[in-house]
Formats: sequence, C-alpha cells, structure tokens
Amino acid sequence: MSNDFTQWLEWIDSQHDTMLANTIALSEINSGSLNAAGVNRVGDELIRICEPLAGEVERIKVAPFQSVNNQGVVEEFPLGDAIRIRKRPEAPLQIFFCGHMDTVFAIDHHFQTITWLDDDTLNGPGVADLKGGLMVMLTAIQALERSPFAERIGWEILFNPDEEIGSAASAPLIAEAAQRVNLGLIYEPSFPDGNLAGERKGSGNFSVVIRGRAAHAGREHHLGRNAIRAMSDFIVMLDDLNGQRDGVTINPGFIEGGGAVNIVPDLCVSKFNIRLEQPEDERWCQNRLAEIVANIHAREGILIELHGGFTRKPKVLTPANERLFRLAKDCGADLGMQIQWLPTGGCCDGNNLAAAGIPNIDTLGVQGGKIHSADEYVKVSSFTKRAKLSALMLMKLATADDLSWLGVQKEKG
Repeated sequence: MSNDFTQWLEWIDSQHDTMLANTIALSEINSGSLNAAGVNRVGDELIRICEPLAGEVERIKVAPFQSVNNQGVVEEFPLGDAIRIRKRPEAPLQIFFCGHMDTVFAIDHHFQTITWLDDDTLNGPGVADLKGGLMVMLTAIQALERSPFAERIGWEILFNPDEEIGSAASAPLIAEAAQRVNLGLIYEPSFPDGNLAGERKGSGNFSVVIRGRAAHAGREHHLGRNAIRAMSDFIVMLDDLNGQRDGVTINPGFIEGGGAVNIVPDLCVSKFNIRLEQPEDERWCQNRLAEIVANIHAREGILIELHGGFTRKPKVLTPANERLFRLAKDCGADLGMQIQWLPTGGCCDGNNLAAAGIPNIDTLGVQGGKIHSADEYVKVSSFTKRAKLSALMLMKLATADDLSWLGVQKEKG
C-alpha cells in the first residue's frame, strides 16, 4: 500500500463491542416491513448512532405498500420513514451507502429474541440481514471520517424501510441518489464464506384475481363459472413457461379460493414470482403473460385482473463494476481475506442501483447465514473484518490517482 492506513484500520478493532451491542439492540426491535412503528424506532436509533458522523439528516415519508388480499382487493399499508444522511456533496467522489431497516419477521412472528449459539455465533431476527451490516457500514464510514483522506469523498446514506418487500416505496430515492453518486456500497450479508454476490437476477411479483359466477353446485351447476378452474388453467399455462427461455424461472407461490363445496366458486386469488437474467427477458415475460391473460379473459363469465410487475432489473456486471470488485478483492488480500464474487438468483437494492447505471457491491455486510428463517445467525468475529474491508476500500478510493473509470476527473493543482 502506497499510503499507510494502519492506524485507522486498527481503530476498528476497538469498535467490536460497540458494533455488537448496537446490532443486538436493533435486532431486539421488531421491524417487520409492515410494522411502521418498529421500523421508525430503528430509524430513531440509527440517527442517534450516526450523530458522530455530523451529516445532514432527513426523514422522508414514503408511499404506502400495496398488496392484493385474499378477497382480491388492493389494500394499502403505511410504511416507516426512510432516513437519508448526507455529507460533503461538493466532494469530487460521491459514494452511496445503503442498508435496510426492515426484516421479514412480522410483529406477531415467533422469532423475536437473541440467542447465543456459541462464542462466535449469534442467532436473532435481522442480526445478519441487515442490522449487523448497518453497524459494519457505519463503522467503516467513521474510520474514513477519522482519517485525513475524508475530504475527497462525499457520501450519502439511505436507510430504507421496505427492502424485504421489494423496495417499491424507496426505489425513487435510490434512483434519485443515482443521479448524484459515482458508486454504491450496500450492506446485505455476504455469503457465509465471506464471498460477494456478483451478477443478480431480476425479479417481479404478481397477483392474479379471477372472478367467476357463483351457483348452486347441484341444482344450477351449469349456470356457474368456476374461478378455481380458470385459475388452475392460468397456473398451468404460467408454469409451462418454465424452460422456454434460459435464465427465466416462474414460481406460482400462493393460491386461495372458494369456500363451501356446494357452491361454484366465484373468486380465486393467486400470487407468483418471476426471476430473469437479462433485461430483455422482461419483455418476453410480459408478452407471454398478456397472451395467457387474454386466453382466460376470453372465457364467457370469467374476469381476470393482473396486478404487480417487475420491481428489480437484472444486475449485469459492467467493466466499472468488475473493477470495483477487483478493488474489493485487492483490499481483502491486504487484510488476509480471500474474496471472490459469485452470481446469485437473489436480488436486492443493488439491482436498483445497477439499473440506474451505478457500479456497486451489495454484499459488504456481515458473514452469517440462514437468513429469512428463525435460524438466522451472524458470526460476530466478522464485524471488524468486514468493517476494515469497507474502510480500506474507502481510503484507497480517496487516495487513488485515477478514478476516471468512475467518471471522476483528477483534481488540478
């Protein structure tokens, strides 16, 4: 290393207990995506934790979450506020930091407590996804701010409230930030072995409502129009799309309809997810869906409604993104870490940022595993290692002679 960053990296070692304590405190607050009050409590704590950074803090109201219920009616649910913190917007290099405050565990979910599994393994809701990652991110920024290299980097942090339900409400904030920044660092958990996610599939979530005509199943069965049968045909045609296009997978994941078996059912609701690898796959999927919907809709007495859409584009690695990954790999090597990046079918806010043309790494958080289950865990020894990785990346970027690959021109003088 041409510059000696040792003292600021060593400072991170002293922050282990603070990172751990804050992670536990945040994880003990239920912040299921639809628990707006809980998400806002997490936001309050994060604002307090961020006070030493001396950034400009904004609370931002976001649109409610919309969902089709089992009666085929669109419902709205209020969400917690997004939190944005900015500093040095005039600096030549602008970096976007992002981490979500919500978890997949609703306020009535049984998984609400922290448990030590062994001296290095902590089990709890959100400890890896993503509250531990928030502490890694903030500690790395603090290390930068303590160094003499900070003035070259301006940054903004977005704590968003709805990543686990697709980031529909916070997506405009990510797109807005993309107009101001050169690169993004996002703190989803790494793979359990510490490797990073590279290419990601895109995703779309959809709901289908089919309405038929109720009738007595014995006396006037011929007058009825069976919504469950129509939905069954829809799902068969939908599932048959699997295998027709490389990289596209379709998962019918929910169905509900009917009631008493002596009544022809007049309502059925289904939900499904689509994953795709290439941006052009989206148009192909939309065309096939339109054909299936038209087929069902043409049936006498049957009405079909399709809700939802593609919320995240595929994340395809650009040359700038590959160079950013090489920087992470080099920094990892300096710290005795072997880092690779691997494709994944999952998606996150890194997809949104990449769709806006911003190179990013989106798995810079803690090492852990079994996320989205009651077995979720974090390796607490990874806190300092992962914070050092980000801090070293930041300081190397701040002292780099050439950032033209990020669209940053070298300062004169």
